[in-house]
Amino acid sequence: GCQTHPLLARPNFCSKAMAAPQRGGSTSAMLGSVAYATPVPAASLQQKSQLVARGGDAGPSILGPLRALARDAAGGHAESEGSSSAKALAQTLTAIGAASVALRGSKRRETRRGLRKTQRVAVVDAEVMSPGVESEEMAGLGGGSFSGFTGSNVSQRRVVPNAKQSEGRVKVKVVYVVLESQYQASMTAAVKQINKSGGPICAECVGYLLEEIRNPETVEELRKDLEDANIFVCSLIFVQELAEKLVELVAPQRDRLDACLCFPSMPEVMKLNKLGTFDLTKLTGGPLGSFAEQIKEARNKTLQAGKPAASGGAFQDSLLKLVRTLPKVLKFLPGDQAKDARTFILSLQHWLGGTPENVEAMLLRVAGQYVPAVTPGAIDLDRIMEPVVLPDSGIWHPLAPAIYDTYEEYMEWYKGHLNFVGVPQDAPMIGVILQKSHISTKDDGHYVSLIQELESRGARVLCGYTGGLDFSLPLREYFVNRVGGTEVDAMVNLTGFSLVGGPASQDAKKAKEALMKINRPYMVSVPLVFQSFTEWQQSQLGLHPVQVALQVSLPEIDGAIEPLIYAGRDGASGRTIPMQDRISTVATRALNWARLRQKPNAEKKVAICLFQFPPDKGNVGTAAYLDVFGSIFSVLGRLKEEGYTVEGIPEDIEGLQKSILEDPLEQYSMADLNVEYRMSVDEYEQLCPYAEDLRENWGPPPGTLNTDGRDLLVYGKRFGNIFLGVQPTFGYEGDPMRLLFAKSASPHHGFAAFYTYLEFVFGADALLHFGTHGSLEFMPGKQVGMSGSCYPDRLISVLPNLYYYAANNPSEATIAKRRSYASTISYLTPPAENAGLYKGLNELSELVKSYQGLRENEQRGASIVASIVATARQCNLDKDIEDLPQEDEDMKAVPIDERDLIVGKVYRRLMEIESRALPMGLHRVGVPPTAEESVATLVNIAQLDRPELGVKGLPNIIAASVGLNAEQVYRSADKGNLEDVARLQEITEACRAAVRTLVAESTNSQGRVEEPNFVVQDMMSFLYGGSPWKKAIDAAGFPNVNEDDLKPLFVYLQSCLKLIVCNNELPGLLKALNGEYIEPGPGGDPIRNPDVLPTGKNMHALDPQSIPTKAAVDTAFVVVDRLLERLGKDGEFPE
Repeated sequence: GCQTHPLLARPNFCSKAMAAPQRGGSTSAMLGSVAYATPVPAASLQQKSQLVARGGDAGPSILGPLRALARDAAGGHAESEGSSSAKALAQTLTAIGAASVALRGSKRRETRRGLRKTQRVAVVDAEVMSPGVESEEMAGLGGGSFSGFTGSNVSQRRVVPNAKQSEGRVKVKVVYVVLESQYQASMTAAVKQINKSGGPICAECVGYLLEEIRNPETVEELRKDLEDANIFVCSLIFVQELAEKLVELVAPQRDRLDACLCFPSMPEVMKLNKLGTFDLTKLTGGPLGSFAEQIKEARNKTLQAGKPAASGGAFQDSLLKLVRTLPKVLKFLPGDQAKDARTFILSLQHWLGGTPENVEAMLLRVAGQYVPAVTPGAIDLDRIMEPVVLPDSGIWHPLAPAIYDTYEEYMEWYKGHLNFVGVPQDAPMIGVILQKSHISTKDDGHYVSLIQELESRGARVLCGYTGGLDFSLPLREYFVNRVGGTEVDAMVNLTGFSLVGGPASQDAKKAKEALMKINRPYMVSVPLVFQSFTEWQQSQLGLHPVQVALQVSLPEIDGAIEPLIYAGRDGASGRTIPMQDRISTVATRALNWARLRQKPNAEKKVAICLFQFPPDKGNVGTAAYLDVFGSIFSVLGRLKEEGYTVEGIPEDIEGLQKSILEDPLEQYSMADLNVEYRMSVDEYEQLCPYAEDLRENWGPPPGTLNTDGRDLLVYGKRFGNIFLGVQPTFGYEGDPMRLLFAKSASPHHGFAAFYTYLEFVFGADALLHFGTHGSLEFMPGKQVGMSGSCYPDRLISVLPNLYYYAANNPSEATIAKRRSYASTISYLTPPAENAGLYKGLNELSELVKSYQGLRENEQRGASIVASIVATARQCNLDKDIEDLPQEDEDMKAVPIDERDLIVGKVYRRLMEIESRALPMGLHRVGVPPTAEESVATLVNIAQLDRPELGVKGLPNIIAASVGLNAEQVYRSADKGNLEDVARLQEITEACRAAVRTLVAESTNSQGRVEEPNFVVQDMMSFLYGGSPWKKAIDAAGFPNVNEDDLKPLFVYLQSCLKLIVCNNELPGLLKALNGEYIEPGPGGDPIRNPDVLPTGKNMHALDPQSIPTKAAVDTAFVVVDRLLERLGKDGEFPE
């Protein structure tokens, strides 16, 4: 499925079929993912050639010389380099190598180069069975499946020897549990090779993915498999809850098992290790005891650093460092004592090597020494190959002769490669982050496919990998040069995991620091893990929920964008298969982001998309809480200042609006809009690749929407290289929601023509959707992990998509990020201010104040209460206030306490109405907030206690100064207590007065806060004793407020004010258009979570590390106590 590559200008060239030519050693012929050192044994080569001929693991297509070599091999003529085909292959490989510059690397590079030499078979000169007995049987269809909407069948990972392979041989059963499926292919190939060989043992193996053991049915199946297993293997078990579950399953069988190999995992899992006398739980004293203690110490350090119990990233990296020191430790142990420990270390190194040969050698080594049924000496341990392991990290390329340590070493070779394949030396450089296990297990077809696609499109590629879970290492070590300069123009993380911590845990702070230093767009593309390709393709939901959490949600916290699926898993073999159309999309999108860095601003074309919502009402230029045309006017002005070609901008906002809406005084409809482009039906069908698919719902183009009956109309206005367009409506007149739920629904022709125009006619370099929100991201298709047939994917195509989105709406912003590949830029919602009172409600308020002074006057007091009741009923408050007296009731006969209660209830309801939060107008991008807007926001922030910061809420501080508790005042006022209602109003006014003094000194002549200035306030506090806000609270009637309580609160409010007025919304857009990294941040209510500020960030939704909050825990205690109290009264407690 690979496209033509300039390397050899041959169709269907698949570089997966060619591993790196060996340097400094004998020439090797590479078939598929297996290397043969020359001269090649004829039998082995013949066996492999037959596999190639029937489309085995060598891939769907092979180079012409390789095909010829396979044909010659089948005829018995490939025993040396003497045959013409072997020479052709050698010449091909030599040509590739000759194009690279002479390697003058360090001794370390020579060592790394030597590590690339592999052997075909794990046992030297192993007997190979004849082709007639190659077949093996897979187990039946009874395997358990992973819970959820897709299946992951365990039976597909079960390999059982057939009767002929079992005859006269000892059967060894292996059960393994791994985090991802790439080891499945190696384990399966290794076991099949053992069964094919003429050795003393045959093997059965079955594997489980870690996430599968969340399913009770799968747990039971694993439990049964362990009951008759000989060898158990697990690796990378770093999820705490699953680690505990696995220990629960394996621990009862540990003593019965012949061998238990637990490679880097949580300490409780590592303790399950058992290999003869090697037992981590019994290691005390000596070098190995010291090693066990270091494991505990590494774990404790990660916990002390504030990591949660499920943390795995830092611990795993520390553990791998310790593991690498073990061979040195073993040199100091006596032979008998070190034997089992050495076998464990060799087994670990084989496992980390990952190839089928390494895994085969590991199984033979362990079975030969520790399975009692295998006769001692039956397996010649001396003839088993030593581990062949890749370096822990480095720069990798599928055609490079070595793994490189530095950017400079890599470029020394890569410049020659670029010349050979015809890629310019100054082409955009795409940094690609890889996972070592896929490279070491040779399950790297998806990596190779993307590299090939990028180079075929004229890009340079820099691939860094690491064996740990801290994938920021390639960024720090390889994506920068010796002087610290960034060498990549865009980054693609192909692991699908968060940058630091992988799937085990996340260190978003460290990831963000690394990404901000590189400062390039950061894409995380997702390989299918818990679904096969077919399961994903047939699913309406798309990506598996567990994978959404691990490989979409967590990377978003790092600032990742565009979660495209690019590879699928073959259910039978476990190998990862590239999806060519998705690979093409990933490569093109990465290149388009990279080109934003290289293209001059004057040449960049930017399309700005306006919305009209509600649909079909002509509400053009609407967005939640946003002054759209005012904001666009600010954006256009700033773009012009930055050198963009912006021509013909109207003089004011009204002129800009008129340029889009020809008659803004009319009731706007689509017919009133300015037509920028008329697209003929022929042009539309030629340019839009999916136009034919829309006929089912909309008939032939042009249809009835966005058309004059002949052409498709694109509404908007062009200003030089900036196009201001109006997104068409949903299309389903009167029933727009039908589009979201109808299975066969689709956008109409006019909608498709709009985005076709942006990409192919206008030629946009980037697209900016302006405000919350449009309809593209809600078009039919999978929820997450879309295919090329999903309409959001089709519509947005390969355009970099920027999206101004309201900061308080992260949930819908997440939909835009995942379904339209949007890089969101948050904008501040206007602060909420008290709604106030009007007309009859204002009159009612005055009556209440009059009553407060005359309540004890029997005549006047009763009369005022009667007026209050009558006015309240006129204002319909009787619908909100229970037991409000009738108008004709004699208030003189009502006791004064009851009159107070009536007035208190009315007053409380008035205060609720008056203090109801209403937005203060609309926000304008690029314009600082007014002083009153800043005051309103800070008053709301000051209301909340923040114990984690040592900050008390201002109402609590003020209430405490008069011996009250603010919470009690609130509750009493809710019940209508007149005195507490009045006191609550006084506390609220004191809060506003104090905050207003904070903002006053930073307000400019236009009444806006551009740059907070606290110098004058600090001087006043020093010279006159007491802060301005303390004096404001004193003047409001609360002279006993504690200054020590006020100080941390107002320091916090000062920092919040700086964030509120920080203008990052326009700079954030400019950074994105320059191909830079947009800083990530949480979305939500900036009052409850000021970390939402400053805006201008790439929003993400829930951060699992931030929950539960202390407030939530405190609330939970109260709720549970009340529940237990209620249950206690009923006499029944929970079981």
